[in-house]
Amino acid sequence: MQVVKRRMSLMVVALASVAAMQQPAFAQDAGTSSPPAAATQQLPNFTVLVQRAAPAVVNISTTREASSPRGGMNDQQIPEIFRRFFGDQLPPGFGGPGGGATPRSELRSLGSGFIISDDGYILTNAHVVADADTIRVRLNDRRELDAELIGTDPKTDVALIKVDASDLPVLSIGNSDELQTGEWVAAIGSPFGFDHSVTAGIVSAINRTLPSDAYVPFIQTDVAINPGNSGGPLFNLQGQVVGINSQIFTRSGGFMGLSFAIPINVAMDIADQLRQDGRVHRGWLGVVIQPVSRDLADSFGLGEPRGALISQLASGGPAAQGGLRPGDIVLSVDGREVESSEALPREIGRATPGSEVTLGILRDGSERSLKVTVGDWPDSEQTAQSDSSSAQQSGIGIAVSPLNPEQLEEAGVEHGVLVQQVVPDGAAAQAGIQPGDVIIDIDRQAIDSVDKLREVIADLPRDRAVAVRIARGDAQLFTALRMGSGE
Repeated sequence: MQVVKRRMSLMVVALASVAAMQQPAFAQDAGTSSPPAAATQQLPNFTVLVQRAAPAVVNISTTREASSPRGGMNDQQIPEIFRRFFGDQLPPGFGGPGGGATPRSELRSLGSGFIISDDGYILTNAHVVADADTIRVRLNDRRELDAELIGTDPKTDVALIKVDASDLPVLSIGNSDELQTGEWVAAIGSPFGFDHSVTAGIVSAINRTLPSDAYVPFIQTDVAINPGNSGGPLFNLQGQVVGINSQIFTRSGGFMGLSFAIPINVAMDIADQLRQDGRVHRGWLGVVIQPVSRDLADSFGLGEPRGALISQLASGGPAAQGGLRPGDIVLSVDGREVESSEALPREIGRATPGSEVTLGILRDGSERSLKVTVGDWPDSEQTAQSDSSSAQQSGIGIAVSPLNPEQLEEAGVEHGVLVQQVVPDGAAAQAGIQPGDVIIDIDRQAIDSVDKLREVIADLPRDRAVAVRIARGDAQLFTALRMGSGE
C-alpha cells in the first residue's frame, strides 16, 4: 500500500511539473491573445497575400473529342461510384454491348491559370489546354467565360489564352531571378477541382533541370501540388508571381514533396512572344552537346568538369558557319559562365535569333573567344544512320571494320571505322563504346582507316584519359578512354 501511494505521489508530482512547464504558454495577460513574438516572426502569414491574389486566379476546364472503342469507357467517363469500389478497372461486363461510351466521346481536363492583364490575357500550362476543342474559364466571382487560345510553347509548357472581359483583377509579376533557396512561397490553384486551394512551403532548389526540359531552369519547391494545380501561380511573400506550377515528381500520382515551377521571367518572355505573333522565336546554334565528365575534362586539358562539349554540328547551321568544331567546349556565353551542359541551351534559347553572341570556348587546350550569329529554331532536324561490315581486330579491346563512301554518307560522317565487337572489361568497354558505334577521331586525330586507328592507339598516353568521338545512331558524342584500364 505504501508503494502504491508513493507511485501515485510521484505521478502527481510529475503531472504538476508538466503543468508548470506548460503554464507560461497559457498564462497570458487578460488583454493578450496572440502567440509569442518569436513564433510569429518564424512563420509567415499568408492571409493578406491570399485576399489580394485570389481574385486573379482562375479555374480552367477544357473538352475535346476522342475516339473510344464501342462498348467501352475511357478513364474520364468512369463514374465516381465505380472508382470507389474498383479504382480505374471496371467490373467484368460493364460497358458491354448496349452500354458504355459512344464511338466519339468527350474528354475533360482541369487546371488553373492567372490573369496578367485587365483585358483578359491569362497564363497557364501548355499541357492544360493541349488539343482542346473548348476552353472554359471560371473566375473567382463564379463567372464562366469561353477562352480563346492565343498560342502555346510545348518546350517550356507555357500557354496564353484570352477571355472577352475588361477591368479584371491582375496579379503582380515578380522577378524569379531574385529567388533564393530556402525562402517561403505559396501556391493557389484547383487541385482535384477544389477551387482556390492555398498551399505553402519553401524553395527547395533553383535552376533545376528535368529530363526533356532543357529550356526551363525549374524552381523546385516542397509546396503541395496535385492534379488541377497545373498552370496556377507560385507567389513570394510579397504577393508577386514568381513561377507557374507545372510538374510534380510522384510514384503514387499525388504529391510527394517535389514540385516544379516555371520561372515567371521565362514564362512572361514566352507570353510576350505568343501575344505578339502567336509563336515563339528561340535561339538555335545547331549543335549536339554532352556533359563534360571528369575524365573528359582531363582528356581535353580542362582543370575541372564544366562547360558543354560540342559533339556534333548541324550541316550549315549557325555553329558550323560561326567556326565551332566538334571537340570545342563552350565555357561561357556573353561572359556568363556555362557551368554545365544544361546551361547552354538556356543561354542560347533566350538569345534573339539573328543576334550575335560571344562564346568562350576551350580548343586544343587553350581558351579563346568566338562570335556566332544565333539562328532561329527550325521546324525539323536532320538525322543520320549507321551501317555495318566485316570485322578486323584493333588494339583497345574492339573489333572494327572500314566504311565505304556510301556507308560514311549514310552515317553522316566524313571518316571513321565501324565497331563490330567489344571485349568485355576492355578499355573500350569501360569507355562506353558499343557495337555499332562509328569511331570518328581519337585524341583529336581523325580515324580514316583501320591502320590509322592502330597507329593512333599505339601512341596514346597511359597516364591520362583521351577523348574519343563516336557516331551512335543519329547523334555524335565524346567519351573518355584510358589505355591503362581493362587491358
